[in-house]
Amino acid sequence: MDTKYLEIIKAPVITEKSANLGQNKGQYVFKVDSRSNKTEIKQAIEKLFNVKVEEIRTINVKPKKRRVGRYAGLTKKAIVTLAEGQSIELN
Repeated sequence: MDTKYLEIIKAPVITEKSANLGQNKGQYVFKVDSRSNKTEIKQAIEKLFNVKVEEIRTINVKPKKRRVGRYAGLTKKAIVTLAEGQSIELN
């Protein structure tokens, strides 16, 4: 896998609400790099999970006071809608 894509997609968001989106609507939620755009996110998801992405919606999450050493950062979420009949296995 290309490390460029792993820097864009940080982690899946696994909550009860995101699990329902995945089961009912074929949508998956990921934490992504705050500097990435929709095109980069789409390419990363398609390459990493080998699926066809139809739509990307992004949300800038309200930042919380979190620090690691001298670094503080913002977070961003992406809701990814996949093509009919495709899924991502998140364990």
